Order: sequence, then C-alpha cells, then structure tokens
Amino acid sequence: MFIADFYINEQIRDKEVRLLDTDGTMLGVVSGKDAQRMAEEKNLDLVKISPKANPPVCKIMDFSKFKFEQAKKEREARKKQKNVETKELWLTPNIDSGDVKVRFNRAVEFLTKGDKVKITVRFRHGREMGRTEVGQRMLIEFAKSLEEYATVDRLPKLDGRRMSMFLVPKPDIIKKKDKPEKQDKQDKKENKNAENEDS
Repeated sequence: MFIADFYINEQIRDKEVRLLDTDGTMLGVVSGKDAQRMAEEKNLDLVKISPKANPPVCKIMDFSKFKFEQAKKEREARKKQKNVETKELWLTPNIDSGDVKVRFNRAVEFLTKGDKVKITVRFRHGREMGRTEVGQRMLIEFAKSLEEYATVDRLPKLDGRRMSMFLVPKPDIIKKKDKPEKQDKQDKKENKNAENEDS
C-alpha cells in the first residue's frame, strides 16, 4: 500500500534493503522479503524512508502512529505561524508634523507585531499631482526614520493619485507576545480616526 509518499509493507518490492530497527539501530542489508517478515513478527510495518539510496533504506515502525505524530507536528507548526497582515497608513503632502509622529508611532506598533506596513501619500488635487517628488521624498524620509524597525520591501510607486511604499519588520524587533485584543481594537479605532482627519 502507498500512503502519503511512503511505500509500506507489500508495496516494497526491492530485492535488498538497508534495514533500521524501531529504535533506529542499523540491522544491515537484508532481502526485501526478510525485512517484511521481521516487521510482521513484531506486528509492525515496513516503511521505505529513503527510496533513492542504494540499496533503499527501510525502517520497522508503527506507521499509523508515525502518521499521527507527523500530522500533530504539522498542526503545531501551523499554529506557530503568524498570519502577516498589511497595515496601511496615510500621509498627505501638507501633513502636520504632529500627525506624522502619530503615523510613525502606529507604524512602530504594527512592525513590532510582525505586520507589513504600507505607507501611502495621497495627492488630492492637480497642484499636488504636479509635485509628486515631494511625496516620494516624504516616503523615503519616513522609511529612514523607521530604519531601526523595518526595511523597505517595495520602493515608492505612483498609482493614480496615490504613491505607496511597503515596509517589512526586521526579525529582531518583532515582539514575542502580541498586545491584548482589546488594545489592538483601540489601535484600529485610533488609526481610523487619524486617517479621517486627513480626508
């Protein structure tokens, strides 16, 4: 039978295999039939773990238990993975320095939680569109102020009336524990209010 990329038991038809016991002890090169017989005597499975080796390496094990442990490891690994979100912060060419500070603090919070940050300069009328280099300079200066926390993932790019840049957190600044959910909701509320002030 062939399960999950492993050949087991009667599916193994090699004339000779290099056999490992249940504890990993090397039993040497034996015939495929002898290897299957030894596994059967222990009421266990013969599993081919290195099919490309010469001869192939097989191990005597409880395959059902092995599959269960592998699935458990995969679940635990997925739990440890953090879903990286992209948080967006807005700037305008004539934004007040105090508001820039608010955006800076918010960016630091997002970055230390492991999230990517998209910084966007919004050009609201024709005169501002004629000076897009101002927005580009703002984005570069903003990224420079955050160089302790982030690296530039994508340089400033103009898209219609918006110019955006992406920052990713440096691995060593990501906090081990996220802030409580209540605090995170408060951050989102404050960020939304700050964005509405620029609208």
